Amino acid sequence: MYEAVSTDPSDEESLATVLETAATYGYEGIVVRSPSSDAVGRIEPLGEAHSLDVVDGIEIDADSPETASGSVGNVRPDHTVVTVVGGSPTMNRFAVETEKVDVLTRPMAGQGDVNHVMAKAAVENDVRIEFDLGPVVRSSGGRRVRALAALQKLHEIVSYYEAPYVVSVNPGSHLELRAPRELAALGDVIGLSASWIEDGLAEWGRLATKNRRIQSESFIEPGVERGRYETER
Repeated sequence: MYEAVSTDPSDEESLATVLETAATYGYEGIVVRSPSSDAVGRIEPLGEAHSLDVVDGIEIDADSPETASGSVGNVRPDHTVVTVVGGSPTMNRFAVETEKVDVLTRPMAGQGDVNHVMAKAAVENDVRIEFDLGPVVRSSGGRRVRALAALQKLHEIVSYYEAPYVVSVNPGSHLELRAPRELAALGDVIGLSASWIEDGLAEWGRLATKNRRIQSESFIEPGVERGRYETER
C-alpha cells in the first residue's frame, strides 16, 4: 500500500524522516506530492535506502481552472502523478474533466462537493477522487462531524458510479503519517470498510505503475512522442 505525502522534497532531512517512518509502518511506497517542480528527477531514487518506491508527484493548487489548466499542461510530461487541489465546485469539476489530471485531492474541503456529473466525468477521464481522512484524524467536535458526513456522502456517490478513487490521510510530515492498519480500522469505524480503505491506498501504487509505463512508451524518436492515450496502429 502507498500513501501520498504533501511535503517539500528539497528538505531532504524531513523527507528522509517521512520515508523512514513510512517503511516502519509497512508502506510499500510513498507519493511525494510536491508544490513545485524543483526536485523533478531527484525524488524517485530516494527510496532505495528504505526499500520504498518513492513516486515523483506534484500538486497544483490554483485559484481558477484557467490557471490550473496551464500548470497541468506544463508539468504533465515531467511528473509521474499529477494532482489538483479541489475544494470548490469549479475546481472539482475542472479536475475530473481533465484527462491529464490523475487525482482530484481534497474535493470536500471548503465549499467543495461532488455530484453525479462529476462522478461520471471522473469515470470517463480516469481521474481518481481522493478520500482525505486528514480532517477526521486531526480534528474534533463539529469539524470532525462535518468531515465524516462529507466522506460518507462522497463514498455513496463514488460507489454508485464506480468512480476511481484513492485514500490518504494527507500527511504533511512524518508525525501525521498513520499505518495502513490504523486507517483500515478507522474505515470500519466510520462506515467505509477496511477493504475500501486498503484498496484506495493501493491505488496510488497502481496509478504510479500505469503512468510509468505510459511515459516509458511515449518516446518514439527525438522530437516525436505518442500521446498519453494514443496506441500504435
